[in-house]
Amino acid sequence: MAESRHLLDVDDLTREDIERVLESARSFAEVLRRPIKKVPSLRGKTVVNLFYEPSTRTRMSFEVAAKRLSADVMNFTASTSSVEKGESLKDTALTLEAMGVDAVVIRHPVAGAPWLLRQWLEAAILNAGDGMHAHPTQALLDLFTLCDRLGDLEGRTIAYVGDILHSRVARSGIKACRAMGMEVLVVAPPTLLPPAELEGVETGHDLDAVIPRCDALYMLRIQKERQEEGRFPSLEEYTHLYQLNPRRLGKARPGVVVMHPGPMNRGVEIASEVADAPMAAITAQVASGVAVRMAVLFTLLGGAEGGERVA
Repeated sequence: MAESRHLLDVDDLTREDIERVLESARSFAEVLRRPIKKVPSLRGKTVVNLFYEPSTRTRMSFEVAAKRLSADVMNFTASTSSVEKGESLKDTALTLEAMGVDAVVIRHPVAGAPWLLRQWLEAAILNAGDGMHAHPTQALLDLFTLCDRLGDLEGRTIAYVGDILHSRVARSGIKACRAMGMEVLVVAPPTLLPPAELEGVETGHDLDAVIPRCDALYMLRIQKERQEEGRFPSLEEYTHLYQLNPRRLGKARPGVVVMHPGPMNRGVEIASEVADAPMAAITAQVASGVAVRMAVLFTLLGGAEGGERVA
């Protein structure tokens, strides 16, 4: 990433790139604990949040991160824009180019949309989730949270549990965890796994058998439309076999970290008692998101070279 102006997927990053981002995020996490949670690092820069899908957590996190760096922020929501009148992604991009924006954070339902945007804009492009494909800053904030809870990640084991097939969080997260030397397991019903094997990843269907091996358990949200597609017989059966509940958590290693990208379906993939337990890092993931996105924006927009560093 040091030589790129964009962050499109974790593939763009070496382990050294990831470690630099996490180190920078630690500095910004310290800023966020101050009474005045703001630095002038990106003063004069303009960041656009270009969201073609509903999002609360990710959009707000990017907005807060940019404002904490003193950037000017514009929010674009497709449902309240010229997109509703038929404007194409390219014409929207050309409009932003004419305005001279410095960075575009894009979420889009179509996989590959951020790569298209890169062709039409001089600005830095940050992928905030494209279809079922990638979500790189979620992967980075998850690593930041894991490091905070576990320390060195080399040789640690994490299991992604649930809808792996449709999850951009899992796709980017698995790559990021492997890049940091973690062993990665995926656990799901056969119908919620990708048709091809994931390289370097152990696949299974028995959550109870996997839990005692893990330092971290990453529970993925079950979307209601997957049941309508017939991916599993009923929510009751899915809950019986794959919900992380207090009984299953009792089999885990001491210090296990429970994660979830949100929004949660309490009582489906995760029991409320587990979501609120001390080992759950779910709200910590949200806090990590602001610091990590500050680090990414700071790096991509030249803060390390030309801007004012964190004081």
